[in-house]
Amino acid sequence: MVTGTLERAQVTIAELVRVAQTGDREAQATLYERYQDSARALAFRKLGNLDEAEELVQDVFIHAFDRIEQLRVPEAFGGWLRQIVRRMAINRLTRRRVAVAIESEALEAVHACAETPLDSVLDGERCEQVRDGLERLGDVDRATLEAFYICGQSLIEMAEHFEAPIGTIKRRLHVARKRLAREMERFHAI
Repeated sequence: MVTGTLERAQVTIAELVRVAQTGDREAQATLYERYQDSARALAFRKLGNLDEAEELVQDVFIHAFDRIEQLRVPEAFGGWLRQIVRRMAINRLTRRRVAVAIESEALEAVHACAETPLDSVLDGERCEQVRDGLERLGDVDRATLEAFYICGQSLIEMAEHFEAPIGTIKRRLHVARKRLAREMERFHAI
């Protein structure tokens, strides 16, 4: 396996997967570093709980690396991993434990921390404003923001999907964020 930060950054996903399929722990660690954030984002969207999402991601990577030799198309690692996350999240949701009785003091503490109806309304309005702002953006800006924030794709996955260098993807994200902020400021000014 290639060592060194610069050299590791230049290794393609397919090369990393092929090396990881031989049992190389460094290649597996590099794959984990590159995909853990997008896997966590997808797990959180499916489960709605960050702690469960973190735990699921650990289980997903253990499962994936146990079966990585079954992956016939190394370039498809990202999609293959997303499928594992989805499947394991569904399994976790269907096997959730039944609710247990809670002491009244604990229930009051949770209730005291809960958001108010006003918070819910404000969050809903913010979401509506973001959706409206996204609709007013150009196709490239909208697709870039949706891929990163809604689909949870990593910069590497986006570079592969949009067939563009990572630097270009970073610039597109930066520009799209600024344009969305301007669109939302216009909305507030109205």
